[in-house]
Amino acid sequence: MQHFLAPAITYDPPSLLYTLLTQPIKTLIRLLDLTFSTLRPKPKPNQPPIRIVCISDTHCLKAPNIPDGDLLIHAGDLANLGSAEEIQPQIDWLDSLPHRHKVVIAGNHDRMLDPRSRDTLPLKDRSVALKFNSGRRLNIYGAPQTPASKKDDHAFRYPQESDAWSETVPRDVDVLVTHTPPKHHLDLPIALGCEYLLKEVWDVQPTLHVFGHIHAGKSDFVGQLKGGQEVVRWDDGQRALERALARPDGLFRGIVDPRSWLDVARVTYYGITNVLWEQIWGGSSPASTRMVLASLMYCNSGELRNPPQVVGI
Repeated sequence: MQHFLAPAITYDPPSLLYTLLTQPIKTLIRLLDLTFSTLRPKPKPNQPPIRIVCISDTHCLKAPNIPDGDLLIHAGDLANLGSAEEIQPQIDWLDSLPHRHKVVIAGNHDRMLDPRSRDTLPLKDRSVALKFNSGRRLNIYGAPQTPASKKDDHAFRYPQESDAWSETVPRDVDVLVTHTPPKHHLDLPIALGCEYLLKEVWDVQPTLHVFGHIHAGKSDFVGQLKGGQEVVRWDDGQRALERALARPDGLFRGIVDPRSWLDVARVTYYGITNVLWEQIWGGSSPASTRMVLASLMYCNSGELRNPPQVVGI
């Protein structure tokens, strides 16, 4: 649901008008980054490619058309209240799908799977190495924890200001699966993702990062243009972008602050030079991660209207 002014609840996508009024400079910067990213070469999958189908946030519902692939990933929130009666049918449904390999993590709604509820289930922070028919292998790591701004009764929560991620992800991971997104990536203009997870992803730089949680992350204006996926290139341009998005903004404060326009200049400079280097002069591209928001739930509609995301790596 789009709103003329502020979204009714935090997790709803704001209207473009509201975003422009509250974040004019950041909106410009996000559009500049999207434009330059589109012009840069996309990372090519290894050969033979592994086809990965990414879903999350099914909330007790079963999507009718899940594409086939080599690996199915569910990035959490199988349930609503998190009882065994809700989770078991979801597990049975996933088990019935034809994918040879399936990786599932819990989300903040999957209360029964939280170690505080079932301390006999070692479900947090696990790694698995999968071998595919092509002979290729992938190291996959999953973690369900999500930041909370206040105490609630959801599962796998940690205080928003605390670091729950540093030195937690193995450095040889190819595919990272988390329920929360990293900050500033497909997490709405107000950036509901975790800054400490972002720092950890900077250190690990996996080939693929799959997450969910923010249903509407691909429903705001820029999120719609990205279509639920983005390629994050780990270079100076990315650092400049994140510094700019972390700065306070506002209709007047952002426009009159010279630092805001310096951020615009930096993002533009790095964007142009990177496009010229890679597309004109044939220079090599930096390491990159494809980030995927896999939520099937459309905003808070109660309907699985978002399509599964399919990636080849």
